[in-house]
Amino acid sequence: ALSLGLVGALSIVRFRAAIKEPEELNYLFLTIAIGLGMGANQAMITIIAFMIIVLIIILRSYRKKNIEPSNLFLTVSGEEPKNINFTTVVDILNKYCVSVNLQRIDEGTDNFDMSFIVEFNDHLTLNSCKTDLQNLFPFINISFLDYKGLGDN
Repeated sequence: ALSLGLVGALSIVRFRAAIKEPEELNYLFLTIAIGLGMGANQAMITIIAFMIIVLIIILRSYRKKNIEPSNLFLTVSGEEPKNINFTTVVDILNKYCVSVNLQRIDEGTDNFDMSFIVEFNDHLTLNSCKTDLQNLFPFINISFLDYKGLGDN
């Protein structure tokens, strides 16, 4: 009877709740397990298992925050495409960045636009990179955008 109840509970959760993230599904299973454990008069083992699971969740979320890189979306644009050298821009970025990933290059007769995803160690290297780019190409526009803010919603 208990396993039949579990199957029924899981089918209700599956079809009634819009699950967007895997963590949401983990929390749903955790609450169902706690309810089943308490309903079966297994309070002590349910509480111990709950504490262990919560500890694992906290450790995983802490580790995930420390590992997650702080990428920036960099756009270099301007109105004189003949005066800009793509290779020089990439060389400057490689000098200061931990990682450089080219996303897009648009070049017309009177303008250009280069988009990169870059990662810096700190704000000082970001500022040095920006200064070098502006000194080498004084006519360019540079914008940095927090990459984590793109497409989250």
